[in-house]
Amino acid sequence: MALVSEFLGQLSLNVAHEPLYPTVVPFRDFDPDRDAARIETAIKTKGVDEQTIIDVLTKRTYSQRREIAFAYEKRAKKDMITALKAALSGSLETVILGLMKSTSQYDASEIRGSIKGLGTDEETLIEILCSRSNDELVEIKRVYNELFKKDLAKDVAGDTSGNFAKLLLALVETKRAEPSAVVDYEKIDTDARALYDAGVKIKGTDVNTWISIMSQRSVTHLRKVFEKYKSYSPYDMQESIMKEVKGDLQKSFLVLVQCFENKQLYFAKKLNEAMKSKGAKEKIVTRIIVSRCEVDLKKICSEYKDTFGQSLQQTITEHTKGDYQKALLSLCGPEQ
Repeated sequence: MALVSEFLGQLSLNVAHEPLYPTVVPFRDFDPDRDAARIETAIKTKGVDEQTIIDVLTKRTYSQRREIAFAYEKRAKKDMITALKAALSGSLETVILGLMKSTSQYDASEIRGSIKGLGTDEETLIEILCSRSNDELVEIKRVYNELFKKDLAKDVAGDTSGNFAKLLLALVETKRAEPSAVVDYEKIDTDARALYDAGVKIKGTDVNTWISIMSQRSVTHLRKVFEKYKSYSPYDMQESIMKEVKGDLQKSFLVLVQCFENKQLYFAKKLNEAMKSKGAKEKIVTRIIVSRCEVDLKKICSEYKDTFGQSLQQTITEHTKGDYQKALLSLCGPEQ
């Protein structure tokens, strides 16, 4: 029974100051016993009734799925996650098992997967650490320690190096200031000038200055800093990053700045790129949709439509198939 207690023992609510735009919301006429019975029958059906599993689990929030898992265990005397794992396979299994974790458990597991074993999956590491809010990162660190009995900062430090490691570790320290109601124009000007003086103005780049400003200032402050920056630099912040730094450090700074400016647009573009690239990058599509469905997927869908002139649901329909497609569409909800 280790799995249920491991993932469901702690109901980690995601503390978020940012407004939420979820597509998965609490199911109104919720009855965990009825849902558990439906899941049990679906798993026992010859050939497995995937549709029922999708219908139930993609339309319940994490805390409701957790209740279903407990009700299932009482009825079937079996662990529901283990049963689902045995009954499902492929991409659908990945989605459903992902939904059996809270948002922060899912993020923590994805980070662990990206640094465990041979080589590092930098793309996953950058996407999660550079796009999550300070509150989300605080929760991810706690859950990471709880699930894996390891310290996230130590694991990141052991798997990355140089300025790339410095930036990720500064984010993991979660020192970002809370947004303030007072606009400090002097500090905005000082930071904008410091970013310019540390990069475009000089030969080479004083990366430490960039790291401390981008990892410690509030998002609302940084948006104003990047606006002000344009009055000092001939290039905007993203162009400056492209000119000044390379490799994973460049990718990380770019994700940070894109998320400060419009996080949901960043995810919309990433989804589009993942689905339209050769050999559709299913892993990325799954990760974004599963991790954001109770956070801001509704807003990601609207940014997607505004940017690409086609709904995310339509793109999913064109680029995925079968039960995997059904699960993703159900998580995205109806087109708005």
